[in-house]
Amino acid sequence: MQFFKTPKIDFVGKRFVSFTISIILIIVSLCAVFVKGPDYGIDFSGGILMQFSFDKEIQMDSIRQGLSEQKDLNFELQSTGKQGIIIRVKKTDKTQDEMAESILSVLQSKFADAQITTDRVEYVGPAVGKHLTKQAMYAFTFVFLGIIVYVAFRFKSPLWGVVGVLALIHDAFITFGLMVLMGKQIDLTLVAALLTIVGYSINNTIVLFDRIRENLRLLAKESFAGTVNISINGVLGRSVITSLTVAFVSLIILLLGGEVICDFGLALFIGNIIGFFSSVFVCAPLNYEWEKRKRDRYKKNLRK
Repeated sequence: MQFFKTPKIDFVGKRFVSFTISIILIIVSLCAVFVKGPDYGIDFSGGILMQFSFDKEIQMDSIRQGLSEQKDLNFELQSTGKQGIIIRVKKTDKTQDEMAESILSVLQSKFADAQITTDRVEYVGPAVGKHLTKQAMYAFTFVFLGIIVYVAFRFKSPLWGVVGVLALIHDAFITFGLMVLMGKQIDLTLVAALLTIVGYSINNTIVLFDRIRENLRLLAKESFAGTVNISINGVLGRSVITSLTVAFVSLIILLLGGEVICDFGLALFIGNIIGFFSSVFVCAPLNYEWEKRKRDRYKKNLRK
């Protein structure tokens, strides 16, 4: 399947347009994160864990619908069988007992014909949230360092690795910022989505870099800008098909996956588009801009 048989798009010539779009997206994300602020979920902010058991089989959707009717109630559900459920609620001004009574009254009003027993009520303190936040930061740091080392070794230049990681930070941060802007809750599911996006993005970037490296040998008489453009156009069809495949899957997760993983699908869909944009329109042109300036400085020094 070929969407583009003979593309001749001047990506290098339009690089400043691409850089401008990226800068605008970064500014929007910065405003969302530092002005609006993230809505951290229970995993990061702490909360209350409550476990209830029923004397008959219950449906998770019915409980979710009942709890959703309560304003400003951020919760997560986990089934412990056909007759049990765990509810995690984001920390509020209420005490454990007050929150347990509030949730229990909601369940009793929704399931008036069922006998409900409170099995346990536990407080998930902020220390847990801090620990998970630290672990998430460690995960991203080790991923980025590993990619820099791998790409630098693969292409015999640390520049390629740095550009690749800058693109990954670009993709992850813009996706994070847009999720914050849309008012989505920040939890470990979003962290998993961001790490998935990083994997897809670096794959596209390495394929493109590999084509540039190959063409630098095969097209020795071609200018560096021409080689970069030929390389991007050469993998454009592959990149589009790969991105569309991921987009279709993420849309299915978003539309049919249910409330538990719909935000994962949304983040994956947004990150996939941003990752395609950065790999094709930002990474290689940025690499070209760096190499061009380095070569210009070298020629300038020779004239002196």
